[in-house]
Amino acid sequence: MKAVQVRKAHELAIQEVDKPQISNPKDVLFKVKRVGICGSDMHIYHGTNPLATLPRVVGHEVAGEVVEIGEEVAGIKVGDHVVIEPIRYCGKCYACRKGRQNVCETLSVFGVHEEGGMREWCVLPENQLHVVDRDIAWEEIVLAEPYTIGAQAVWRGEVEYGDTVLIQGAGPIGICILKMAKLQGASVMITDLSEERLKFAKESGADITVHAGKEDVPRRVEEWTNFEGANVVIDAVCLPMTFEMSFQVVSTAGRIVVLGFDERTAAISQLPITKKEVSVKGSRLQTNQFPKVIKLLNEGKLRQKGLVTHTFSLEDVQEAFNFVERHPEQVRKAIIVFN
Repeated sequence: MKAVQVRKAHELAIQEVDKPQISNPKDVLFKVKRVGICGSDMHIYHGTNPLATLPRVVGHEVAGEVVEIGEEVAGIKVGDHVVIEPIRYCGKCYACRKGRQNVCETLSVFGVHEEGGMREWCVLPENQLHVVDRDIAWEEIVLAEPYTIGAQAVWRGEVEYGDTVLIQGAGPIGICILKMAKLQGASVMITDLSEERLKFAKESGADITVHAGKEDVPRRVEEWTNFEGANVVIDAVCLPMTFEMSFQVVSTAGRIVVLGFDERTAAISQLPITKKEVSVKGSRLQTNQFPKVIKLLNEGKLRQKGLVTHTFSLEDVQEAFNFVERHPEQVRKAIIVFN
């Protein structure tokens, strides 16, 4: 079978590899149908992801059709359409015991620490697969994993009905956060430096959009919240300056959620944290968000509505990575189609 492998930085190849076989009674073999290209895949391609070793078959946003199941598989049957949950964890460490498997001490992420889903066939244990309604288009369900990232950020921010939420960054993950926050009943302001991204954010449900390069974000937040500040600030840009601004614009008793891996130092005073009694939280991957997202997909409450902008065949995967690399302003989400 064919598999897309990053051999070394900036070197991508379609390799011929052995088709995987079921070896465990809880295993499921599925035919890959769609794989989304994520920012972390691009970081692996560039050789800048510190968590990935090369060579690596990338891809963790995966949808496929089940073709064979192990003898002890109970909740999945042949012909089911599934999406993958790309984390493997020990279940024993402190994080796992607290229900936070996404930060397990021995966490292994599909397509990062281990071979991923950008290949024609995959085998995974039943507990890493979630069944989705067969009537929903592949281009819709392949976005389940990015939606869980948005759901996790909203959960970490304890977003509730009536909250004001500021999302910094209207890229694909910012839009997924926006969709999940609106489903919680929040009022959402979103910022970006791209007029096109802000326009799409408005179409996707944002109440207020702000061009961070042309407008004074703290002043706009004051006007929007009647000087209260945003109850929840979710930083999907993750630069030192956006992290610092979060403390300026968050309300008293507010929550700040950070999704980034930037190692540069930000200058944060203790005063606003203590004075406002602000909670500052990281958000990584997801914890038990797939059932919620699958339910929303099945009920028709989550639809991409233009989030997928480009599709490429498996044979054109190098062209796909080149296009995402060279034209990021044109790409919201690019999908690889497997026949």
